[in-house]
Amino acid sequence: MLESVARELADALVGHRASINRELSRNGVRFGISADGHYEDRLFPYDPIPRIIESDEFSTLERGLAQRVNALNACLRDLYSDKAIVRDGVIPEEYVYTSKGYFPQVNGVLPPGGVFAHIAGEDLVQGEDGQWWVLEDNLRIPSGASYPLFVRDIERRISPTLFRDVRIRDNRAYPRLLRKSMDFVSTEGIAVVLTPGRQNAAFFEHSYLAEKTGAALAFPEDLEVVDNRVFFVDYAGKRHRVGVIYRRLADEFLDPFAFNPDSVIGIPGVLAAYRSGNVAIMNAPGNGVADDKAMYYFVPEMIRYYLHEEPILHNAPTYMPMFEKDRKVILDRLGELVIKDVAEAGGYGVVFGSSLGVREREEMAQRIVDEPRRFIAQEVIPFKDIDIVDPATGQRTPRKADLRAFVLTGQKTHVWYSGLTRYSARQGQMIVNSSQGGGFKDTWVLAPPQSEEYSKQRERDAVNLLDESSLSAPALVTATKADNLYWLGRYSERVFTTISQFSLFYDLVMDTQVEAFKPFAHALDLPEDFQDFDTFIHSFLYDDGNPDSVRSAVHSAFNNAVVLRPELGSGLLQYVELAVSTIDDAAHGNGTSENIYRQRDITDHMLSLWGGVEDSALDPVLKAMLFIGKYLERIDLYSRFTVPASCMTAPLKKLAIYLGMLDGMPLPQGIVAGIQWLLEQLPLRGYGEVTEEISKFVIDPQSRVADPDVSTYNALNAMNMDAEH
Repeated sequence: MLESVARELADALVGHRASINRELSRNGVRFGISADGHYEDRLFPYDPIPRIIESDEFSTLERGLAQRVNALNACLRDLYSDKAIVRDGVIPEEYVYTSKGYFPQVNGVLPPGGVFAHIAGEDLVQGEDGQWWVLEDNLRIPSGASYPLFVRDIERRISPTLFRDVRIRDNRAYPRLLRKSMDFVSTEGIAVVLTPGRQNAAFFEHSYLAEKTGAALAFPEDLEVVDNRVFFVDYAGKRHRVGVIYRRLADEFLDPFAFNPDSVIGIPGVLAAYRSGNVAIMNAPGNGVADDKAMYYFVPEMIRYYLHEEPILHNAPTYMPMFEKDRKVILDRLGELVIKDVAEAGGYGVVFGSSLGVREREEMAQRIVDEPRRFIAQEVIPFKDIDIVDPATGQRTPRKADLRAFVLTGQKTHVWYSGLTRYSARQGQMIVNSSQGGGFKDTWVLAPPQSEEYSKQRERDAVNLLDESSLSAPALVTATKADNLYWLGRYSERVFTTISQFSLFYDLVMDTQVEAFKPFAHALDLPEDFQDFDTFIHSFLYDDGNPDSVRSAVHSAFNNAVVLRPELGSGLLQYVELAVSTIDDAAHGNGTSENIYRQRDITDHMLSLWGGVEDSALDPVLKAMLFIGKYLERIDLYSRFTVPASCMTAPLKKLAIYLGMLDGMPLPQGIVAGIQWLLEQLPLRGYGEVTEEISKFVIDPQSRVADPDVSTYNALNAMNMDAEH
């Protein structure tokens, strides 16, 4: 009964599909795809029809998933210590030592808290008969929790009565559970989320989880190892001890001293710090030995061996070519099975025997005989279709879908009351992995019948959510982040002022004074000998191949803002996302006049960004770096447009105030270079007095004297762009 009510009310979300996708777009909910050497950072398609799992059904999944992950953790502890399971003949030793995921460099290391797999992503499918099957265990760097977490928040706001009337388990506990795992294993110091960079497919998730857990988002260059301890280094060179690293890069690239010496995204010496017990790494290096596709075959035996229990959840029927009996089955039934290359991930290396021609089947059979350790074969599970709304027709259409459930382990093992439901890109396609072009759905876990215990749990969850709202990343500004803040200030100001000035000159041109636009081009070092005015305007506004275009400036602002999600928060970042969407849409539009009129929306987004930053709880040091860039750019542009010197008073005063907020601290190199260059240019433009004013409160790059009247700071507002007082 409860499920039917949920399904009936869930239909209400279908009508909000466009609105929800619009919200996902403005918040930058992306997933990257690499194909043919090209990386594309695209929006992750969302479907509004949720997967609904009844309470009792999920309770069985919950017990089975916790059991499975506990056994896998026990196996990892054993494989990197006594290896009893190998000695007792449960797992043949060749499966351990030939695994690409086994790293002898961490043999004998017991991670802090004794936990290896802190975050497990368990991939399941539901057969047409309703039975659940586990397809894979992901114990290294599983992705995907951020997407249902983020979209549920939008769903709650876009259809609040639905979540009031339908008893759906709240999924907002994920950041708290993740942070609890971090804190349980942390040694001494701050928590960081280590990302390899923006080109990683799951960068959105890295930055979003850093924001939600209050951890610092760190790039490899932000961390260094000294005396077997890991430190987060700020822009001034000050070190801050790191106690736990939630790493989002593969083992092979984690430490060039211990693994791949050619890695340029690793942290030299981090493994030595980990081996010394001075830092926790989530998930533990070497976990790949247990989520090897061949090791999957032995998980049911692991459960019996370590827990002395029968498995609650089932593996898909699997055959191992290294076993003669299984190899014969595989070769005899190759056309009926699915073959998986154990070295591949992300849906790659999966071949359905039924799709192979006679010659291809013979070639595959020979490869299996030649390299039996490289492959496994599984029965094809006829798993259930789930309806999606076809974006082209708006009609419901079936798609294959799996479920990635997330299990978090710290002091206890918790199964998250949600999950990432992924569906295939095309009807009938069996591979649903995100990197193969599919989309995602929310996963609703229905609550149990009303009970006193459930009511108490909801009260506890509400309190925990309030506690989470106070989490914020530590105000630690690395050299990279300092540059990002500074350039975000400069590019956002460049967009605002150039569009504002452009409108004035454009109006004169529309009044038939075509030559009136040349001073504008001259001020910005643009070509002045344009023959086709409309072509010039289009290039100036929309050509992303032109580094001087407004569109390029908007994208540059975004490129600096997107790595600042933990500091700025998703609510502020969306204004830059909106500016990107507006300029990109206008660039591909047909109505030239209307598109030019839309530039005012972009300036509004910039105003919203600045006002939001100023009114936020962002650390004053971070605010200062952004607004220093903003007002340096404003002074630069005003001097280019030869505005009266009196108009420089307000930006000069604000620049002095924000520099004063860094008094006693060394200036970041980007700011130093910007000030020095501007001091050289201003006299050449006839602004000698402005040069003298700036020199009063900036004596040299490493020490500055701010405008002594800093009490005026509270009276100034970035939204009042040209306020004199």
